[in-house]
Parts: sequence; structure tokens; C-alpha cells
Amino acid sequence: MSWGVDWRASTSLVGTVVKYLSLTMVVPLVVAIIYGEDIAVFVVSIAAAAVLGLALEQFDPEPDVGPREALVLVSFAWLAAAVVGTIPYLIAGNGIPFVMAPSAPASTLANPVNALFESTSGFTTTGATVLGEISTDRHSHAVMMWRQLTQWLGGMGIIVLMIAILPELAVNGAQLMQSEAPGPELQKLTPKIVETARALWLIYFGFTVLYVVVMYGLHFVGLAENMTLYNAISHGFSTMPTGGFSPEADSIAAFKPIVQWVAIPFMVAAGVNFALFWHVVRGEFRSLLEDTEFRAYAGATAVLIAVLSALLFRGAAPPLELGGTTAGATENALRQAAFQIASLLNSTGFATSDFAQWGDHTKIFLLFTMFIGGSAGSTGGGVKVVRWLVVFKAVRRELFTTANPNTVRPVRLAGQVVDEDAIRGIMGFTLLYLVLFGISAVFLGLDSARVGYDLTVLESVSASLAALGNIGPGFGRLGPFGSYLDLPGTSKLLMVFLMWIGRLEIVPVLALFVGRLDRS
Repeated sequence: MSWGVDWRASTSLVGTVVKYLSLTMVVPLVVAIIYGEDIAVFVVSIAAAAVLGLALEQFDPEPDVGPREALVLVSFAWLAAAVVGTIPYLIAGNGIPFVMAPSAPASTLANPVNALFESTSGFTTTGATVLGEISTDRHSHAVMMWRQLTQWLGGMGIIVLMIAILPELAVNGAQLMQSEAPGPELQKLTPKIVETARALWLIYFGFTVLYVVVMYGLHFVGLAENMTLYNAISHGFSTMPTGGFSPEADSIAAFKPIVQWVAIPFMVAAGVNFALFWHVVRGEFRSLLEDTEFRAYAGATAVLIAVLSALLFRGAAPPLELGGTTAGATENALRQAAFQIASLLNSTGFATSDFAQWGDHTKIFLLFTMFIGGSAGSTGGGVKVVRWLVVFKAVRRELFTTANPNTVRPVRLAGQVVDEDAIRGIMGFTLLYLVLFGISAVFLGLDSARVGYDLTVLESVSASLAALGNIGPGFGRLGPFGSYLDLPGTSKLLMVFLMWIGRLEIVPVLALFVGRLDRS
């Protein structure tokens, strides 16, 4: 043992996660059968992942999950998922010597670093891509469906899913879910953690089904000809987890405005704490309206949309300078603003316009938006609204007590006093986030200059934030219609690390590296 961790038990539990992940590859296998594509890619991938999972399980047939093992499991299960996710990409790109030829020869994903980048980006719901050419003709419907599915699996959390289907993990299920859940505190919806996990996944699944039905309904009534069932499912797998991958090269911009309008409320909903939807389903509507974080999130969304609409309507983005009617220009500005804010605020990363080409003031405004993040308990990335609320209230408290040293003023949220340890934890997390973001931005700039790619300051900063906040697109050549393909391998590996540590919200991963298995 090391650090008091039973590594055999932890390895066995990671194997269980890998084993069940192999079963999810049945979905793209079915897609391959439907479209008459090469099924060998996923037959071999399923077999390889299953064998690996079963082999790892043998390290401890009856693992005991303690608090320390739970933290190790969460961190390494996500790494294992990212590695397993590369298998279909590598097989499709390289084939198997003497067994099968590559189905996508010369594919970008034939490169192991690129495959790991794409897989990690999917599972962490980042949506950053190294694909320079996105199409089902180039990479097959099945491979592209796997790319979409990885986001959906990672959206509500791999470990939350495992707890929902494996009751034996419930002994320390709260510790497991807390380590994986986005936000400073896990909200239990039911007395049993297994039931909480199932409730969250049921709501998540319900939203996804509703999205697919509505989107395909637009196609069915002739309002969105290219929103086929395949595209509806693919974007359902991407929207609710706030992923951002699309099988279309032009992302959501490939579809008519009505599709974009319909996607906006779903993206906004994905950035809301899913525990609140559970209360709404139970008829407790006041829980949603009285939630401080929800009101702040909704208010921020409305204000940001209004400001960006004004910037765009005044011609801050050349692509929006339409020669049509005032009503048409207003609709376009509102739609583009609402879509980009909904997408970047909660880290979805879809785009309806190449905002990398917009004016500098507008890009800085969008960069600010990317810093905020979604709500705790949502599928969104970033720092999270509730943390910013506590940070601002704590700073205001310090300024007040400096001017009034004999006054005691606790920080309150939703009428409740916030514990001082919780405040220190949130302030520490925010500081870690900003430091890691800054150091990574500098490294990306220097590393790109080393190979002559020369990222601009805005490109380096946006790439660091896009990875750490699980957002996806950056600016410049790394924008929504660009890719990260030309970054040096070392920069891609750094971004893999940032996506991983960002999805787990930094502390659990750093605790492993410093040998302290605890969480603030």
C-alpha cells in the first residue's frame, strides 16, 4: 500500500468501470450494422475493452471501497475511460496488422496522441477537436456516433452511472459522487445514494430523449431537412452533457435558425443544477425559483445575452452585417447572441458563427463569459456560479470588515451562513484554477513558438481556458470552425491533463500528486 490506499482494490474497481464501458460500444456497433459499415472496428474494440476490464478486476475479486480508494477510483476511472475510448479511433485509423485494413486510412485519429486528445475531450465533455475534416464519409457513422456517445457518458458522470447500476459501490457512494460531481457540495435527493444517482441519470436521460424527439420532429414536419434521426441523436448526446461535438463540419450552423432557437433552452437547462429539476418533477416549483444560484445563473444569462446582442447589432461582428430588414438583423443578432452565450456560459461549445473572427472587444467579452461556468450539479464546466457568488460575497465581507474592524459579518447564501472552511475551500479552488490557467496559457504559447506555430496571446489564453473549463473552442485558429490539430504533441498532452483535471475540479487529482488524499 501507499498513502494508505489499497491499490489492488482500486485497480479492480477501475477494471469494473472499463468492463461496463465496453458494453456501451454496442451502440456504435449497431450503427455500423444499420449503415452497412465495417463492424470489425467495434467488435474488436468491445473485446479488447472487456478483456482489459476483466483482467484488471482480477487484482482483487472482492474489493473494499474506502474513502481513499474512492478518490483514487474517480481519478483513474476517468483516465481509463479516455484510454479505452481511443481504441475504436486507433483501430479505424490503423487497422490490425495481418487481420484487418484501416477503415479510415491516413485519419488524424490514427495518431495515438490525437486519439487520446479526442477521447478525453469527449468523455470530459470539452468538445475540443483535432479533426480537421469532420464528416461521416471520412470517419464513418459508427465512429462519429462513438465520438458523440463519449460526451453523453461523461456528462452526468461515469462514476454516478456506475453507482446507479452497481449497488455494491453505494457503501462509499457519497464520497465517490462528491469527488466526481461538479460544484463544491453534493446534494442528496433521496436518503439512499444509489437512488440519488438513478434519479440524476433518469432526469438526464429524459432531457436527452425530449431533445431528440423535438429535433427530429422539426425534420418530420419539414422545418429542418438535414436534422435526420442520426443527427438528432448525435446532437442529443452532445447538448445535454454540454459537450459540443457535432458530426457536421459547421456544427449547429449547418442547420436552419429554428434548430438553433430550439437548442438554446436545452443548453441553458443543461447548465442548471439537475437536483432542482428533481424537485420540479415532484411539484416543488418554488425550489427552482428560490434557489440563489439559479437566479444568479438566469440573471447572468439574460444580461450577457442583452449586452452581446447590442454589440452584434452595432456591427461588432462583420458576419452579422446583413443587408436585409431591421427585423431580420435584430433576429439574427438576438439569435447569435443567445446561442453563443448559452453555449459558452455553461461550456457546451457549439457555435452558429465563427466568433473567432469577431471584433476584439466582443472576443474579450466572450472570454469573460467562459470564465463563469454553469451551476453546481449541472453538466456544465467552468468555475461554477455558486463559487463566484461566494467569492464576491467573501471579498465584499473583507472590504466591509476592513472599514469596520469591530463588526462581525458572516457570508450568507440563500439566507444560510456559509461555513468558514467552505469559504476557504472555494477561495483555494478559485486560486488554483486561476494559477493553473495562467501557467498553462504561458506553456502553450512557448511550446507553440518552439515548433514555429506561434499562438497569439489570445489563442494561448483561450486554449488554456477552453481545456480547463471543458469549453472546447478557443479563438483564432483554435476557434469553433478550426481545430487543435496543429498544436505540438506536448501541448496536446497538456490539454489532455487540463481537460481531465478540469472535469474532476482539480482538487481530487492534485491530492493524488501531493500524496494527500483529502478534499476541502
